[in-house]
Amino acid sequence: MSQFCDGMEFIMKRIMSIQDISCLGKCSLTAALPIISAMGIETSIVPTAVLSTHTQFDDFTFRDLTDDLIPIKEHWVKEKFLFDAIYTGYLGCERQIDIVSDFFDTFKNNENHIIVDPAMADNGKMYTGFKPDFALKMASLCKKADIILPNITEASFMLQTRYPGENASVDEIKNLLIGLAEFGSKISVITGVKTAPGHFGFIGYDTQSKTFFSYGTKEVPMKSHGTGDVFASTFTGALMNDFPVFDALKIAADFTYACIKNTYQDKTAVNYAVNFEAEIPLLLKLIHKSID
Repeated sequence: MSQFCDGMEFIMKRIMSIQDISCLGKCSLTAALPIISAMGIETSIVPTAVLSTHTQFDDFTFRDLTDDLIPIKEHWVKEKFLFDAIYTGYLGCERQIDIVSDFFDTFKNNENHIIVDPAMADNGKMYTGFKPDFALKMASLCKKADIILPNITEASFMLQTRYPGENASVDEIKNLLIGLAEFGSKISVITGVKTAPGHFGFIGYDTQSKTFFSYGTKEVPMKSHGTGDVFASTFTGALMNDFPVFDALKIAADFTYACIKNTYQDKTAVNYAVNFEAEIPLLLKLIHKSID
């Protein structure tokens, strides 16, 4: 889509996001769509399922949309749509992983990025409805990605290694990253880690330069559902705004921290997600865009 800015034409970038829609819960596509769109990126969605709420709640409804995925792909191929990035999150079953793998094969080119957030587990446990073998299937998808963004639990389960706990040391995280590098992704990043006393963020590994990198913000004493989705969505949007990988990750960490802090300080906030909407003006400042 061509637009004009200060008399100069530019092409709006387009990403594809493949994950579920939780009708209430401010996560997955209900986080990705507003965040990435606010960052000036066209966001095309492939919903894998519709849930009444996210999985923190009891008795949520779940409508599987697996049978719709291939017709969506075939229509987009017919229309010759191209995408600057493909970003995946929560996938509801192993068959969906196979289909998404085919999406990668179909739409990958030499210019775009494949970003996988293997959203399936946290705090040492798989999400409701997933068996441990699901992690091995997700690992196979990560092998086709350029950048992967697991948390500590997801990294451990995909590697079939001991879960070191949420307070894992930097050395333990680095060992996990060395294992993830064997998947073949250019960049592996483990999110939600303690980078230093009182600081919380990410540690990553660049397989090409064989270097580690990390960044942390002050730790806020609360845990909330959906922060990984906020982080991954913001990272994708920042990358599409031409920030280098580390800078895009830093923007994602700073924005996620602001969302958590806002929620922690808001005595009227819901207890099932973070107030990312209230921090959108900050996000635009972080990527150097005004709201005039």
